[in-house]
Amino acid sequence: MARDLKLTRNIGIAAHIDAGKTTTTERILFYTGVSHKIGEVHDGASTMDWMEQEAERGITITSAATTCDWTFPKENGEPTAEAQDYHFNIIDTPGHVDFTVEVNRSLRVLDGLVFLFSAVDGVEPQSETNWRLADNYKVPRIGFVNKMDRQGSDFLGVCQQVKDMLKSNAVPIVLNIGDEDDFKGIVDLVKNRAIVWHDDNFGATFDVVAIPDSMKDEVRKYRAMLIEEVASYDENLLEKFMEDEDSITEEEVHAALRAAVMDMAIIPMVCGSSFKNKGVQFLLDAVCRYLPSPMDKEGVVGMNPDTEKEEIRKPSVNEPFAALAFKIATDPFVGRLAFFRAYSGRLDAGSYVLNNRSGKKERISRIYQMHANKQNAIDFIEAGDIGAAVGFKSIKTGDTLTDEKHPIVLESMDFPDPVIGIAVEPKTKADVDKLGMGLAKLAEEDPTFTVRSDEASGQTIISGMGELHLDIIVDRLRREFKVEVNQGQPQVEYKEAITQSADHREVYKKQSGGRGKFADIVFTIEPADEGVVGLQFESVIKGGNVPKEFIPSIEKGFKMAMQNGPLAGFEVDAMKVTLRDGSYHDVDSDQLSFELAAKLGFKNSARAAKAVIMEPIMKLEVITPEENMGDIVGDLNRRRGQMSSMGDRAGAKTVKATVPLSEMFGYVTTLRTLSSGRATSTMEFSHYAETPSNVSEEVIKAAKGLES
Repeated sequence: MARDLKLTRNIGIAAHIDAGKTTTTERILFYTGVSHKIGEVHDGASTMDWMEQEAERGITITSAATTCDWTFPKENGEPTAEAQDYHFNIIDTPGHVDFTVEVNRSLRVLDGLVFLFSAVDGVEPQSETNWRLADNYKVPRIGFVNKMDRQGSDFLGVCQQVKDMLKSNAVPIVLNIGDEDDFKGIVDLVKNRAIVWHDDNFGATFDVVAIPDSMKDEVRKYRAMLIEEVASYDENLLEKFMEDEDSITEEEVHAALRAAVMDMAIIPMVCGSSFKNKGVQFLLDAVCRYLPSPMDKEGVVGMNPDTEKEEIRKPSVNEPFAALAFKIATDPFVGRLAFFRAYSGRLDAGSYVLNNRSGKKERISRIYQMHANKQNAIDFIEAGDIGAAVGFKSIKTGDTLTDEKHPIVLESMDFPDPVIGIAVEPKTKADVDKLGMGLAKLAEEDPTFTVRSDEASGQTIISGMGELHLDIIVDRLRREFKVEVNQGQPQVEYKEAITQSADHREVYKKQSGGRGKFADIVFTIEPADEGVVGLQFESVIKGGNVPKEFIPSIEKGFKMAMQNGPLAGFEVDAMKVTLRDGSYHDVDSDQLSFELAAKLGFKNSARAAKAVIMEPIMKLEVITPEENMGDIVGDLNRRRGQMSSMGDRAGAKTVKATVPLSEMFGYVTTLRTLSSGRATSTMEFSHYAETPSNVSEEVIKAAKGLES
């Protein structure tokens, strides 16, 4: 059925680990009538955390998509005369840093975001990471301060942290009535009234009551601040505000707030306790009111692959079909699913689309609307909606799918390189094929997980974003693919880099009776220009010293050589090669000779170009009681850590540092020992940096030892 796009909301729920994202999503499903019983994360019974590992660990691993409808506006829980049915596509994203990629790719296709904070812990490290991602994709958002029933909750304190730490204009649009065990309602600052929830029916209904006398001064102060913020965004309201702030109507505040949210000038902050069923419906109303519909964006910008010019696809059914595949998943019943967001046009089940990456046609045999890991088949999908396709051959994350006659390439997604690897082998010879198939499927689903075969040792190495990430992969191999594996010790994914410029001549000669091999090249090798990844290759050969047909082979030779660095065989991420001169033999020169000359030339020139080993550096944040601070800082110094800042948070001390990943294996256990289990830490990848000479000698020795 065709829906009014103005009433569609594509939203995500994001936050730090353990802020209550999945619980909040469960409540949304309950109130919107999708599920009739409330699933709890701590019982392992939530709808959205459908993977067995998620239920066991109480964390979200994959972003789950679901759809639901919400009638708005309501009064006392009952629809009003002008109420309309809003359609939500919701993506519940993971909070753990190892699965940031799931948040990244979800944000790419969402129009708005509900950002959760814990009322006790406030802005935590992963909140900052996800907030930065949302800023990159310019996603408007609402802040929801959850866990108001917990001891130590502080709504206004968290709002202040969002202002200070995330440099965002967080404006409370409610105030809490009571906190901790006494949290029972909120004051709606826009309507200037108080609501108190009924406990007997999961907080689904509420009473509108008078603002408590003890809060009147505070309400007046924060309402004035809200009106002032809104007025300073909207010039028309500013004049009214100067004359008489009471003359500004509720509708005007809503309209100006909506505009400011879309412009990311204001982040409205609301509060509640999802676990105690309080504040979730108010949050849904706020999503309808302030977050954008697909119609609020002018269109999505892409590039026409034929003309290489920019084109805009408007969110309309009358435009040619364009969609972005943002996730591939394997379902035991329907096979491979491609989650995609339709930006324009309409796609019918059973029709063909063009995959603009491969240039091939793909048949979409069925289209589903997703509800966690269950699917409802639909006949077609239209602009602005999110669905899942089945029946395709080779769609990858980030592919643009379009109408065959109207190709367009939408901006694809960038994913960080894996930083940690382990060797795996099947426990029985019979499982070799099953292991290969399982790993290939998992790598297809997850762009930050890679599989390669180590040439020197013949081992299969799997690489990911952290120890937990690889743990989950091995666990999934066991459960989903029924493969038991032996795994080696975690290894750091080092890289190599060229640091200086060097000129080199490489002559490759081979005579073995009959036709020989000959190639001669003169080149300069140096670090790549800033921001360039891969090989930057340029040929400045004048005349026919090296025939044109051999130059692509030289480039290919250097490209292949970069996969095995000169020092210890680690990948070289980026370098620049300028081909200056060379010579050839009429009979003995061929493409392979020049390719081999480039490979040898790279190895032989790398010493003069001062090749170095690069190691992944991690950003670490530790939250610890003050008395353990000295021990923890001392331990980090021993691990080659560099302190970046120290601060206070919620009665504890925070230490921020950058530390090489190679020094961080087993850190969580050490941290527990040093702090008697009271300190916590989060770690995420920051950048690659050159290793000190004593460390790189050890790394090279270890790599050479593996080869011998």
